[in-house]
Amino acid sequence: MKLEHRHEPDAIAARLAEGARPNYLRDWVYGGIDGAVTTFAIVAGVVGAALSANIVIILGVANLVADGISMAAGNYSATKTEHDELERTRAMEKRHIAIDPEGEREEVRQIFMAKGFEGETLENAVEAITADRERWISTMVTEEFGLSENVRSPMAAAGATFAAFVACGAVPLIPFLILSPDDAGPVALGLTAAVFFLIGSMKSRWSLQRWWASGLETLIIGCGAAAIAFGIGYALRGFGAG
Repeated sequence: MKLEHRHEPDAIAARLAEGARPNYLRDWVYGGIDGAVTTFAIVAGVVGAALSANIVIILGVANLVADGISMAAGNYSATKTEHDELERTRAMEKRHIAIDPEGEREEVRQIFMAKGFEGETLENAVEAITADRERWISTMVTEEFGLSENVRSPMAAAGATFAAFVACGAVPLIPFLILSPDDAGPVALGLTAAVFFLIGSMKSRWSLQRWWASGLETLIIGCGAAAIAFGIGYALRGFGAG
């Protein structure tokens, strides 16, 4: 079985020296799914209401810009909150260590005792961790509060979300720019379905699902949202006429 990375001593040393780097693929998946779903839902709703291709394009572009910015801003704020929480927790632990170091050592002791350390091994671990202030703080942040110090850049996360939203959300609109309204609808459906499946397949990197199962799951969710929007638009197609 092929492993994800090598385990020779030199390979391990090189990999650890690089450190853990934030992964922004989740932001692409997040923005891509939302962009494809919301834009195609608008397209389906307008087509169901038998409105013109110009309205499809106007509403679709408006959604790309407004909702894309909203998604990016929301992801920026959420990611920045992770930074703020991490900094607040580090500052709190730094203050606790300065005021009550013995109490903090006991916290380290009990944390590692719960992991199965005992006797001299436990005391050596506590001594090694508390000998360095930064290592001590980092240990408490990750072990006591469960926070990761490998946090993503808020700007990069927001940019990835916006780019994916616009790129995937533009797919349902392209056929209406180059084809007749009657031909554009089925083509938009086929292209968007392919985007749903592709995004779902990428999403499988964070789960134990097979790539095709994850792709089908996202395809069903996206097409379900589009079907609901089409049904609502079709039901209201005569509303306000006359």
